[in-house]
Order: sequence, then C-alpha cells, then structure tokens
Amino acid sequence: MSVVAIDGPSGVGKSSTAKEVARRLGYQYLDTGAMYRAMAWLCLNRGVTDPVDVLEQVRGADLEISLSPDEFFVSVDDIDVTEDIRGADVSANVQTVSGVVDAREELIDMQRDYIRAAPEGIVVEGRDITTVVAPDAEVRILMTARDDVRVARRAKEVHGNADAEAIAATQDLVTGRDAKDSATTSFLEAADGVYTLDTSDIDFDQVVETVLQLVKDSQ
Repeated sequence: MSVVAIDGPSGVGKSSTAKEVARRLGYQYLDTGAMYRAMAWLCLNRGVTDPVDVLEQVRGADLEISLSPDEFFVSVDDIDVTEDIRGADVSANVQTVSGVVDAREELIDMQRDYIRAAPEGIVVEGRDITTVVAPDAEVRILMTARDDVRVARRAKEVHGNADAEAIAATQDLVTGRDAKDSATTSFLEAADGVYTLDTSDIDFDQVVETVLQLVKDSQ
C-alpha cells in the first residue's frame, strides 16, 4: 500500500491534483480539509465556538467522507453537507475547529485510520499531511504558488472570474485563512525529504505528471 501526501496553502491546486492522481493510480482520495469544514459547518449551525464545546461536537458527530475521487461526498449525522461546506461562512470559520488542538487530534486519528485501511493506495491532501498526518508516506509533496496566483485561482473558483472585484473579495479568504492556520499547522515550508512543487507557472497536466513521476520514482 502506497501513500501520497500533499500539503500546501489555499489555491495551489491540491484537491484537483490529488483527485486526478488518485484516478490515474486507482488509489483512494482523502480530502482532510473537508473534514475540518464539515465540523466547522456543524459548529456554526449549533452556535458553538467554545473550544471545549467544539471538541464535544467533533467527538459526538457521525462524520462520513467518501474516499472516491469520482463520487465525493461528506455527511454529518446523515446530512449531506458536500456543497454547504464550501460556503463563505464555513471558509471563514474553519479555524473554530482547526485551531482547537484536541479537536485536530481527533480528526487526525480518523485520517490515519482511513490511511491504514486503504487497500491499494491513497492520496491524502490538506495541511500538516507530510509532517503530522502521514510523515512516513512514500511520497511527500508541498505544493506552493505565488500569492497573486493563488488568490486569482480561488476567485475564479468562488466567483467565476478573477476581475478586480473578485480578487478583492477573495484576498482575505485565501491569505487570511493561511495566516490563521499557520499558527497551529505547518504547510508553508517543506520539511526535510518533502518535494516542493511550485505550481505558479505550470499547467494542471504538468502538475499531475510531476506527481505521478514522483510516485513512480518511489516504487
């Protein structure tokens, strides 16, 4: 069983790359960020912000996440939240969960369980993947890109374009969240043995081929 661990900040293309690599290799796919978003959605809907209460919500929730790159879904207590967790409110409040150390540990334990249970292989993407969640992964990659590139990509994803208004509306969503998350996670600099893949000036196919080559070289 092979594990491909992909770290990086918002807007570098982690999710789309990880999904495509998983498809090509016949591996499972785990979006760890979706797990934090799902728990943030739950806390928002229940008006929970206190760290002790956040931990209680995480421990008590029935969180299910698809490991298929083609049929992705997330549910909380049998409620499909796949679309809801991508909303601006959730994006702005993920730190409510990710900033609580004990809540992070609960979710990391779940992530490690998914990794251990993968039959053939799994591509795992998010934050802290190469250093905390799967430090022993056969392939460890930190995806990066210039700030202006990341913001433009996320603006197109959220607003459908990257004009000045969309860029302004997206700026804090990207760089602001990274600043918050960097207080509790490490995803901006590559640790020893982690390959840095800068996606600023290469297209999607080149990114995917680079990852696939790294996987091939590791075997």
